[in-house]
Amino acid sequence: MNDLYSRHRQVLPDWLALYYDEPIEITHGEGRHVWDSAGNKYLDFFGGILTTMTAHALPEVTKAVAEQAGRIIHSSTLYLNRPMVELAERIAQVSGIPDARVFFTTSGTEANDTALLLATAHRRSNTVLAMRNSYHGRSFSTVGITGNRSWSPTSLSPLQTLYVHGGVRTRGPFAGLDDRAFIDACVADLSDLLGHTRPPAALIAEPIQGVGGFTSPPDGLYAAFREVLKEHGILWIADEVQTGWGRTGEHFWGWQAHARSGPPDLVTFAKGIGNGSSIGGVIARAEIMNCLDANSISTFGGTQLTMAAGLANLNYLLEHDLQGNARRVGGLLIERLRAVAAQLPGVREVRGRGLMIGIELVRPGTDEADPQAASAVLEAAREGGLLIGKGGGHNTSALRVAPPLSLTVAEAEEGATILERALRSTY
Repeated sequence: MNDLYSRHRQVLPDWLALYYDEPIEITHGEGRHVWDSAGNKYLDFFGGILTTMTAHALPEVTKAVAEQAGRIIHSSTLYLNRPMVELAERIAQVSGIPDARVFFTTSGTEANDTALLLATAHRRSNTVLAMRNSYHGRSFSTVGITGNRSWSPTSLSPLQTLYVHGGVRTRGPFAGLDDRAFIDACVADLSDLLGHTRPPAALIAEPIQGVGGFTSPPDGLYAAFREVLKEHGILWIADEVQTGWGRTGEHFWGWQAHARSGPPDLVTFAKGIGNGSSIGGVIARAEIMNCLDANSISTFGGTQLTMAAGLANLNYLLEHDLQGNARRVGGLLIERLRAVAAQLPGVREVRGRGLMIGIELVRPGTDEADPQAASAVLEAAREGGLLIGKGGGHNTSALRVAPPLSLTVAEAEEGATILERALRSTY
C-alpha cells in the first residue's frame, strides 16, 4: 500500500484529498461492505461519497452494465440513444416538474454548471444567489458560487454571487430564534438583499447541505424564499446531487420538504442514480431547458453504458421501496446515535434525515469546532471496521454518515456500535 501511496503522490495533485493517515485502497465490495487491498472488511457508511446508493455489486446493475457493454458502450448524443431516452422518461416522471426535460452530464459539478448556464441564459443575468456553507462542485463556475471556504480555492468567477442566510439552522445570527422566526428573518434578509442589486438569475440551494456537514434549514424555508423569488422572476435551482432519490426517507427529493410554493424550476442530480457509474443531469421545465440559442451536445453525458446502469438502479430502488427503508432504518440509526451523543460532551448535535446523518463535534465545554477530533473518530471508526465521512463549513466539524439505502437494521446497529466506540475513544 505504501508503494501505491508513493506512486499516487508522484503523479497526482497535492490538493487531491485522501482520507486516513495511512490511505487505503478499496478493491471490491458487496452489499453494504467493502474490502481493502490488505483483506480488511469494512461496513461502508459513506458509499463513495453518497454514490453507491443501493448496494455494492448489485446484481441487477452489474447484469445491465455487462449486457450493454456487449452491445455498444458509447455513441454520443449525436445519435438516438434508447437507454438515455428510457432513463430520461423515468426521471421526468418522478421529478415533480411539469413538462420536464432532462439533460445528462457526467457529474454533479457538470450538472450544476449546466443549470447555471440555463438560468443565466434564460434570465439574461450573471448574478446568482447561493447559500452560505454551500458546496456545488469543483468547476470554475461552481467553485465561484460555493459558500464554503475549505472548498473554494479562488475568488475569481464568471458569476456575481450573493450569499443568503438559512442553510445552517443552529449557528449564525438567527440560530437563537424559533423555526418560524428563523424563516421570517431569512426571508427578510433575502428581500433586503434583492433591494440592493440587479435582479439575479437564480437561487441555487441544497435542501440539505452535503459537504457543509449535513446541515439544513427548517422545513418550508425554500417555499418562503420561493414566494419572494417569484415576485422578481428569479429561478430556483434545487441541487439534489446528495439528497435525491429517496435518501432523506421522508421525501423522494429534498425540495419536497419545501414544496408549499411549488416545485423548483430546475433540479440537478448525480451521485446515487448511477450507483457508481458517472451520471449527472439537470431536470427543467421545457421553456428553460430549450432557451439556449446555440447548438450543444454531450460526448459522454447519457452514454449507453451509464444509462443502462442508471435505469437498472432506479428500477431497483423504486421496486424495493428503498426510500421507505431509508426512513425506517435511518430513523432507528439517528435515535441510536442521539442516545450516544447525549452522553458525550464533544458531540454538539446529531442531525439529518433518513440515511443522511451528520454528527457535529466540538471541543468539550465549548461551542468551538474540533476538526482534530473528527479526524480521530474517522481513524478509530476505520480501525473498528467502519467507513464514514467528514465535512463542515465555517467554524464547524462534522462526521457524515450516509450508507447505501438498502442498509439492514442489523447493519445499522453494528455500525452504530463501532461509531460509539470510536467517539468514546476520542472523548
